[in-house]
Amino acid sequence: MSAKFGPAGNCERFSKVHKSSLDAPQWIADFSLDCYEYQCGKGVRVKKETAVRLGENARAAGITLSLHAPYFINLANPENVAKNNSYVLSSCALADWMGAARVVVHTGALMGRTRREALDIAKGGMQVLMEAVDGAGLGHIALCPETMGKINQLGDLDEVLELCTLDGRLIPCIDFGHLYARSLGADNGREAFCQMLDRVETVLGPERASTFHSHFSHIEFTPNGGEKCHRTFDDDGGYGPDWEPLAAEVARRGWSPTFICESAGTQAEDALTMKRLYEDLQIQKELASWTT
Repeated sequence: MSAKFGPAGNCERFSKVHKSSLDAPQWIADFSLDCYEYQCGKGVRVKKETAVRLGENARAAGITLSLHAPYFINLANPENVAKNNSYVLSSCALADWMGAARVVVHTGALMGRTRREALDIAKGGMQVLMEAVDGAGLGHIALCPETMGKINQLGDLDEVLELCTLDGRLIPCIDFGHLYARSLGADNGREAFCQMLDRVETVLGPERASTFHSHFSHIEFTPNGGEKCHRTFDDDGGYGPDWEPLAAEVARRGWSPTFICESAGTQAEDALTMKRLYEDLQIQKELASWTT
């Protein structure tokens, strides 16, 4: 097993040539990537026929699919339970049609509550949500609560991990760019990444930890709010986090997570940069093992 790499949605290079996401799986495979996260951030508006065709194209190209549920899900708002369930159920149904095994879900905003109060509400909302997903016959779709980038949002690493303890099918979506932004740049470098991954393994066990879902991009942040916007690997300005120490730590552990690149417009190109560096580090690890 090895890590997988791919883009979130369609990059600018793809969109200049292709008009339909149905062409994306083969294009991504030809670009030497492994996976594709279909974006429903603004709502689920895809017909079943289209979703089935996308899934067929992905299987033919050997591309693994995941799906991002609508951004406006807020598990920390008790008045939003019915809407949350509707958004996630429609996302899971779409994922099922296209053969995507994972649906990424936002955790929500504090809305004036303490972090503990918001997390307890979100845990209750997640339990209701899991019951609704099971009731709809969609329990085979893994939900992936995502770490968030703004300081006033629910979703630091420990909060997401606590949500994931509710059910063994919940897989964390660790957005390292978001964690970097909400920590104002502190969550970066080999030591920080090692501590994060150790924490995931301690809370969820080695099996779930080793196959975590992830978003990665460089992010610009503000001192008061955290995340401001996504950047590209080529943007000047010293934006982080750094990919190499994270890649080295994942390669050292022999884990096989899925890395979805969310760079602003160059997500496929930057995903390929990530993959190539990771593979180089794997080769170095293997060579080192032969000489010891």
